[in-house]
Order: sequence, then C-alpha cells, then structure tokens
Amino acid sequence: MGSVHNDPISRHWLRWLLLFWAVAAFMLIAWKWSAIHWFALGDTDDNLRMAEVRAWLKGQGWYDLRQYKLDPPGGANIHWSRLVDLPIAGLILAIKPFFGGVLAEKWAVAIAPLLALGTAMVGLTLAVRRLVAPAAYPLAILILGCAAQALGMVDAAPDRPSWLATGVPDPWRRRDRRSEAGARRATLGIATSLSLIIGLELFPYLALAAGITGLRWVADGNEAQRMRAYGATLAAGCTIGFLLFASYANRGPVCDALSPVWLSAALGGGALLVGLSFVKARGWPARLALAIVAAALIGGCFALAWPHCLSRPEGVSPELDQLWLSHVREARPIYTHGWRVAVPIAALPVVGLIGSIWALWRARGTAAFMPWLGTTLMVLTACLLLLWQLRAAAASQLLAVPGAVAIGWAGLGWIKQHSSAIVRIAGPIILLVVVSGAIGRIVVDAIPAKPVTTYRKVINTANSRCPTLPALAPIARLAPATILTFVDFGPRLIAVTPHKALAGPYHRNGQAILDVQHAFRGTADNARAIIQRHGVSLVLICPGMSESTIYASEAKTGFYVQLRNGRAPDWLEPVTLPKGSPFKLWRVKG
Repeated sequence: MGSVHNDPISRHWLRWLLLFWAVAAFMLIAWKWSAIHWFALGDTDDNLRMAEVRAWLKGQGWYDLRQYKLDPPGGANIHWSRLVDLPIAGLILAIKPFFGGVLAEKWAVAIAPLLALGTAMVGLTLAVRRLVAPAAYPLAILILGCAAQALGMVDAAPDRPSWLATGVPDPWRRRDRRSEAGARRATLGIATSLSLIIGLELFPYLALAAGITGLRWVADGNEAQRMRAYGATLAAGCTIGFLLFASYANRGPVCDALSPVWLSAALGGGALLVGLSFVKARGWPARLALAIVAAALIGGCFALAWPHCLSRPEGVSPELDQLWLSHVREARPIYTHGWRVAVPIAALPVVGLIGSIWALWRARGTAAFMPWLGTTLMVLTACLLLLWQLRAAAASQLLAVPGAVAIGWAGLGWIKQHSSAIVRIAGPIILLVVVSGAIGRIVVDAIPAKPVTTYRKVINTANSRCPTLPALAPIARLAPATILTFVDFGPRLIAVTPHKALAGPYHRNGQAILDVQHAFRGTADNARAIIQRHGVSLVLICPGMSESTIYASEAKTGFYVQLRNGRAPDWLEPVTLPKGSPFKLWRVKG
C-alpha cells in the first residue's frame, strides 16, 4: 500500500472526486439526452420500477409491493424492496411542483442513477487508496468510465459491489483514530446489510465477504474487533432493514429476498461471529477449528430450518425454466453469447484478476497480504460467476477495478521514469486502453463482422421501435384495458400507457408467465381460454421483437405465428393503427 502523500490529489481527494463525478454526470446526461427526452428506460426492471414508484406515490401501501397493473386483478408479486424507490420518489416529489409530473419523472430516472454512480465512485476510491496508493484513485475513475457493463447498470445500484470492494480490503490498524477505525470496521457489515435489503443478486459475494472476515481472524487474532463489528452490524442492519423494508410477501419463508429465511441466517451468523471474537484462542489452528464449527453450525441449522432454500432461490418449475428462464439472455453463461459479446465484457475482469494476483504476490509477508487476498478471491468469484450467468458482468467489472489499478499504477511509475519521450507521452494512453479492458472492444471492432442479415435487421428494428413513446401513443389513447402481449413487453406497456398486462419477467409470477407462453405457443382455442380466464380485452404483438422469435422458432403453428401471418381467429377484431406502426392489435369480441 502506498504511503500518504502531501500532493493535492491525495490530500483533497474528496474535492477532486466531486469534480470527477460532476464531469461524469454531465457526460452521461449528454450521452443519454435522447433517451431522457423520450423516456426510454433501459430495461424491463427500470419500467417496472417506475410503475412501482407511481403506485406508491398514488397511495399504495409501503409494504405492499404487488404490481396491480400486471396479472390483474390480484397483481404480480414483486420481490423487491422500497429502498431503491426512495431516491426516485424523492426526486419526483422535489421536481414536480416546478416542472410538472412528466418532466419530474424523466429527470428523476436521469438523476437517481447518478447518485448511485457517485457512491460507487466513493467506494472504489476508498478501496484503491487503501490497497494501491492514495493518489491512484483517478485511474480507478478512468477505468470505471470504460466499464460498459457497470455503467450500463448504473441505475441498478452499482454502489453495492464497490462498497464490498471497500470493506473487504480495509486495512484497519491499531493506530487509527477510534471513530475512524470503528466506521471503517463497520463498512462491510453495513454494505452487506444494504445489499441484502435491495436483493440477493450479490449473495455469493456477500457469503464470501463473511468468509474472508472470518479468515482474517483465523490468520490474526488481532482481527477480532473487525469480525465483531462486522457480525454486529450485519445482524443489526438486516434486522432494521427487514422491519423497515420487508414487504408483506417477503415476511413469509421465501428464498429470493430478505425474508425470515435470510434474516435468521444473518442473525445467527452475526451472533456467532461476535461470540467468536471474544474467544481467546491461541494460535491459528484453534481459531480455524472454531471457525469451521461455527460455519457447520450455521449451515446445518439453515439446512434443517429452510431445506427448500438449498436450491435455486427463484424456485421456478421445470416447465417455466424450459419455456422462459432458459431463454433469458442474462441468465445464460457468458460463453453462450459468442466471442464478440464475451471478449469486451470479460476483458476488465480478467485484467483485474491478473492484477489482483500480481499484487497479492507482491504483498506476501506484509500487512497488505490479507486485504489483497480478500480482493483477489472476490474477483476470482466474479469471473467464475460469469461462467454461470451473464448477469454477473456488472459486478465483475466493478470488483476488478482495484486489481486493474494495481497494474496500471505500477505501469505509470515505469512509464514516468522511461527515457523515451514517446513512451512517456503515448504510454499512459496505451496503458489505460489495456488495463481498463477497452482493448477487448477495440479488438472486436477491428475484426470485420459478418454482414447483418435481413432477419437480424427486422429484430433490431422491432426492438428499437416498439418500446418508443411515438409507437405506443395510439395504444395509450385507447380506453384502459387488460392486454395480452409479450412477457418482456409488459413492464414497458404499464409504465407508459394506462393499460394492464398479463405478465412481466418476474419469477414469482410463474403461472402468469406460463399463461402467456401457452397462449402464444398453443392453439387459438387455448389462447382464447386463457384470454377469457384473465379478462383480456386486447391482444398486442410487435412482430420481430426478440421474444417473438422464440415463439416463431419453437411453435411454428402456434397462436403468435397465426397472428403474425394475418390469420387471426374470428373472435378477434383488428384495431386500426396509424400507417407504419410496428404493432398489430386486436380487440376480443364479446
């Protein structure tokens, strides 16, 4: 770890970081200005989040997170928490009196992600200052700016992995001031609690963070205070989070959110860690034995109490997995997406893993070894998770930043001392391209791709046109109705029109998703029975959208293909849409 310097970059790091954040915020708003203007929310979750916030602001209960515009009349069971709703709702309430509701929503969804980006930048800055050097954080910000997946998920709480990256390597020392040391020891427990309150997406990293905390105590008994603070803040944070944010649905023994299942694990695990911290065990073998017993105890109790949570937390049926979840892009391994997708995504995590291993090797025999060991294990886990699901991409890029900075900072030192002016001028640029992983995108773009086929052009056109406000405007002007449409299109439909949709891509609502699958894949008579059962009055398709290609390829004589080919049954009446509309719409007779 670098020593504290007296240069302005090190001494006034918070001021500089605020400036960097302001520049980044300006650039992101400029980059996404068209999307902000047209309310082009990034994905299904962004659209559903807006629908959830609106419902809450209109009087829906704090603990009632059911989305009643999906799967009416009972509504869709949503496993989220209100914590992420707070900044969006607060911004809407602050802006609406001055500019009206429409602009308030547009600016709320533009500003809220920038707040999350700011906290992510702070987390990475603290991690890099502790692990590499106090003045190395600008390099971390530049690398973050090249992390496309992380920036693309900036509206999905990207600060969580960054604060894990801060808490895991925290090199607390006895000479630190008591208040500062206490706050730093609590960082990881607080970050873990907040992450669990928001969702379980980062659970593998959270479990690893707990193991790393225990491992540090096994290696050094003086780490007892850190472990005690982590256990206490984990238990207290999860308890407070459960009481404040657990929805009515999450108060049952569900496996995919902070529920009594995971609250009991946090309380039991936290209590064991606190208890172990008071044990005066001499020597690492004794501490290791105690840690193993504690881990076996919490694991065994969990397995006995909640055996249904030992498998996938989504708990989807085999049929739902086959027809729907297995087709979800982010739920598939990175190697199934082709090298043109995989290389740009994996470049930074691979660089970060190499850098972390290199820094770990250099730190052997020093106080920095354990912090770097924790960081390396985090990045290694992130890289392995990419081989399971692509959804790990954003977290893997964020967690890779410290390792990438370690290599980059050493490289900058070598370049600075080089005798060649060309190396000193061009070297930093080349170095940034490599350590940031941008080299992956450059290589992919440099190799000519196959010409885009007509089939792919149709898909790209449909995916870009159908979610737009102009395309949906004629449908929004119709009287409110319940609409049968694609699963992935449901959240967009309910976010920008007064209509309700049968389903959205949320696993707790497996039956509604299956009903959509059966309707579009099956016969017209089967679709009619499903439509009548759900009180559907309109049927809407956008031929060519990604989801529609699955129905077309796997159910070539199904209801969707019949509609696409203009062979709608006589119980459907076509609804006239403006010329050039990408949609086809029918009204259910009777």
